Amino acid sequence: MKKVLIINTHQFYEGISTGTLNNSVVEIMKETMTNLGCEIQLTHVEKGYDINEEVNKHLWADLIITQSPVYWFGSPWIYKKYVDEVFTEGLKQGTFLADDGRTRNDPSRQYGTGGKLFGKKYMLSLTWNAPQEAFDNSEQKLFDGRSVDDVFIHNTSNYRFCGVEVLPTFSFFDVFKDPQVSKDIESLKQKLIKIFD
Repeated sequence: MKKVLIINTHQFYEGISTGTLNNSVVEIMKETMTNLGCEIQLTHVEKGYDINEEVNKHLWADLIITQSPVYWFGSPWIYKKYVDEVFTEGLKQGTFLADDGRTRNDPSRQYGTGGKLFGKKYMLSLTWNAPQEAFDNSEQKLFDGRSVDDVFIHNTSNYRFCGVEVLPTFSFFDVFKDPQVSKDIESLKQKLIKIFD
């Protein structure tokens, strides 16, 4: 049985972001993975968490999924706080990583190669106001040809630094002006099914 940790990073803002879509996506993920025979643990960051329990959930999981709205081109600040607290505790305990990978005796060892969470996978799933056309296109001024994964490297690097395999990010694009939620949900389900194939 595969073990899946789903982290909901939604932060409520009255009249702008109530969490309906992100909470629905988390439930769809849970249902899809349960139907695949996976064991599930959930964390809803805004509702609070125990730092040591979150470290243990990461150690337990085969797959970690973060579901997040995009606020000002990043995840809500409560998720950054979560990462700082949980990953720092994992560092202090020596469970997430041994060190940054480098040694004074062997300069060929690269920064970011001291992780201990090998064999685990991480996937980021996002809800955006931005349209898909804004990415991977050098004609688009804001992201200047960058992909979603380029824009969110600050998120995925935490996991890669600890030895986790980072999967391509999934996005629900243009959720305010031209949502394609039903189609995106089906695409998300197919992506989740393929992870453990």
